Amino acid sequence: MTPPTKPNACRKRASIPAILLLLAHSPQIAIAMAKESAPTGLMCELMARPELTTIADPRPEFGWVAGLTVEGSSQTAYQILVASGREQLAQGQADMWDSGKVASAESINVEYAGEPLAANATYYWKVRVWDRNDQTGPYSQVQAFSTGALSEPYATTRYPLVTTAVEPVRVVEKGPGHYFVDFGKAAFGTVELTLTSPVSRTPIEVHLGEVATESDSVNRAPGGSRRYRKMTETVDAGTHTYRIAITPDSRNTGSQAIKMPAYVGEVMPFRYCELVNVPAPIDTSSIRQIAVHYPFDDNASSFISSDAVLNDVWELCKYSIKATSFCGVYVDGDRERIPYEADAYINQLCHYAVDREFTMARYTHEYLITHPTWPTEWILHSVLMAWADYMHTANTESIRHFYADLGAKTLIALAREDGLISTQTGLVTRDVLRSIHFNGQLRDIVDWPHGNILGLQGGYGETDDFVFKPINTVVNAFHYRALVVMSRMAQAIGEDADAQYFADAAAWVRHSFNDKLLDKTKGIYVDGEGTDHSALHANMFPLAFGLVPPEYVDSVAQFVKSRGMVCSVYGAQYLLEALYEAGEDDYALDLMTDTESDRSWPHMIYDVGTTITMEAWDAKYKPNLDWNHAWGAAPANIIPRYVMGIQPLEPGFAKVRIKPQPGALASAGMDLPTIRGTIHVDFTSAQDQPFVLNVRTPVGVEAVVYLPQLGSDSPDVRVDGQIVQGALTDGFVVLDGVGPGAHRFERAVPSAGEH
Repeated sequence: MTPPTKPNACRKRASIPAILLLLAHSPQIAIAMAKESAPTGLMCELMARPELTTIADPRPEFGWVAGLTVEGSSQTAYQILVASGREQLAQGQADMWDSGKVASAESINVEYAGEPLAANATYYWKVRVWDRNDQTGPYSQVQAFSTGALSEPYATTRYPLVTTAVEPVRVVEKGPGHYFVDFGKAAFGTVELTLTSPVSRTPIEVHLGEVATESDSVNRAPGGSRRYRKMTETVDAGTHTYRIAITPDSRNTGSQAIKMPAYVGEVMPFRYCELVNVPAPIDTSSIRQIAVHYPFDDNASSFISSDAVLNDVWELCKYSIKATSFCGVYVDGDRERIPYEADAYINQLCHYAVDREFTMARYTHEYLITHPTWPTEWILHSVLMAWADYMHTANTESIRHFYADLGAKTLIALAREDGLISTQTGLVTRDVLRSIHFNGQLRDIVDWPHGNILGLQGGYGETDDFVFKPINTVVNAFHYRALVVMSRMAQAIGEDADAQYFADAAAWVRHSFNDKLLDKTKGIYVDGEGTDHSALHANMFPLAFGLVPPEYVDSVAQFVKSRGMVCSVYGAQYLLEALYEAGEDDYALDLMTDTESDRSWPHMIYDVGTTITMEAWDAKYKPNLDWNHAWGAAPANIIPRYVMGIQPLEPGFAKVRIKPQPGALASAGMDLPTIRGTIHVDFTSAQDQPFVLNVRTPVGVEAVVYLPQLGSDSPDVRVDGQIVQGALTDGFVVLDGVGPGAHRFERAVPSAGEH
């Protein structure tokens, strides 16, 4: 193995032809074309509702979901019309752009190519498509979009924040003029009261909080960073509606915090309200929780399984993503309201899984490029965030604009001769810090909190007694993963020489990593160079990132299982990834549905009673924890990506892997939103019965489908009623080249004596 050399020539990677199943052309599947429906799911600049804001790009990109309804349909061409007036477009007059019939299957990231758009103007567009028989369907509905100043060279457009008025689930009269109100779930916002008073200048007390007492009161001393606040409102004579002004908190409105926009005002997280000295009786119609959040489609995703606990975990985590979007940027909860890269990465993956929304993730990622935080691994997370953005959107604009920054954030400048990096070997120069936009001291984190802070003695830190050394196993696992995806992003924008350089660097790191940090006698990784201690973290990250040589996967996985959930809610993201990557789906499912341990999501739901995921498993592990931290919502992305097995293999879900890992689940079903449309997957996995998998993918999405081998050496799978031969791979039967539309797969249980 030799170290990488800097690029001096461009090299192109050869493509490997796919083995096509061509289900759509099977004679058993009807190919007669019915009248197709119009395209739906229109997007402009990655936004489904561009009319809510103004765009900054003078050449915006359009996208749609091809409205082709017959199984196996494919888009072969499109036509886009853009006009300056809705009436003109209705008459077929595209005064800004008529693309004409464009022979292309592309339905996302189609760049505007018409007359120059004016600043501060509104335009209208629609699209139609042709199918594989060269038949065209009707035009889509019209979508409006407006331009802003068009003066910035590059900017990611965001939506403004919106509010939802939430009715209480319970109002309790505690005494004359004294009421307790439960809204069912916590949200960031305020309350709106409609009150009647016989006299003016009547002061009432408004108590808001996240925690209630057993006697139906708002807990006025909830502890930690759990929120409580008291406000006073003066009520006038007659019937009036009052929106309570929240008193700012100095901790989360400081110089580094994301500020609430003036059109929204200050907010706080609360579920409960207590009113004192109300001048007239009230009921559920008198009060509303005004929840502030980023625009969110509650119906974009769904999940249901045979395990009621897992269903509750999904709902907790899905709602957490909506509730914590109150800033329009992914922040670390209410205590600081500061974006952090690792928090944002988990939030990003979860957001993609629960809504067809991409702008908040991209904006946050780009904000963090120039506003980085101190942990070494957090810097490396920026590269992972860029890769996730690209894989979910297939849009390269952000990569191109921040390409040099992303290269620097691989921290390859800190590599010694063997490729391994350290922040403690004198290589963190001022030039390096400038290249990553950081002014401070980088420090390795591994997990958080550490046991020597916040009074966390007695083993209550979240690093499993990890031994910190200059060459840190966790840091270098992240470095390896950052190099791998940086190589792929370089290739995506035509930087072939750089792509080869980063790929070579990744290979060199992998070699040195396993040579110097893998204890081959024990079959597990040590925490770093110069120690023989092996923590959970030193092993779960290499397993999650594909660093473990095949002959050591089982020993590393068994060690990871032996440690259990001795990590934080952040670390749980990678612990679960590691387990599923190693095929340990039974154990991973057990961790997500564990009702006995206080290190679990069921503990949050059933024992603590939070309705948004917490910053830590329990107050005893982090005394100043808050109850509104999206980095604790990992199951919102783990369930779609691993339990249901839906992951993009090519950018923008042009090709998708569907590899359910059900563990002990008897059944489960999911609708997953993607930029190309909704993917549906459901399965039944009853004992001694065939494994049945139903898949429905949008036009433009090819699938690789995995079914459990079930102990049989036969490659046969029944697909849409016909026997098809797959490939036996690592305990699965694999079918490549599965076309769009609805398909049913059945894998039979072997009969007695069959192998």
